Amino acid sequence: MTRRLLLIFATVLTVSIAFASYRFFGMGLRAAFPDMAVHIDTVRLAFLAHVVAAPIALAAATFQLMPRLRSRRPALHRWTGRVYGMAILIAAIGALVMAPVSNGGPLASLGFGLLAILWLGTTAIGISRARKRDIDAHRRWMTRSFALTFAAVTLRLELVVLTIAGLTYVEAIEILAWASWVPNLLVAEWLLRRPRRLRVRPATA
Repeated sequence: MTRRLLLIFATVLTVSIAFASYRFFGMGLRAAFPDMAVHIDTVRLAFLAHVVAAPIALAAATFQLMPRLRSRRPALHRWTGRVYGMAILIAAIGALVMAPVSNGGPLASLGFGLLAILWLGTTAIGISRARKRDIDAHRRWMTRSFALTFAAVTLRLELVVLTIAGLTYVEAIEILAWASWVPNLLVAEWLLRRPRRLRVRPATA
């Protein structure tokens, strides 16, 4: 039940954030991302790669975690998985290029850089496990991958809280470089490691 509620909650948030991220098509980059001017000016191509591909990864992730889709439409599951993996490859490379010029300084650069590496690494391992037909390991690694993909959502939610608390964007981003993904990964590990309860059917006469 906990896993199902988390999935529903995550699906609503990921789809909402994914659509909202493309507001720059109508507003322009500077108007849509006023606090990201340094990235737009210095690493524009990497920034574009990230903001275009990351929402695709967010949207595709929701389909990957649907049990009924995996069992009833395995071909669709595989194809959305390929889209998810390719989107993460592009977005993570963009994030790695962006990390050294993070607004929050060296600490934020380290946090975002490590996030990009782990995001790319967990996804690559998960895909390799699927290719080797090790489905249990594949699901475990893709759960970790999704936890890191979900950092896009937690970052925005936490940014609102920190802004209300009176922090500037630069002050907040130094915290969010770590707070946006470390708790997600811890929750994922807790879900993966907790013992599963076996359902015992009552005996029939």
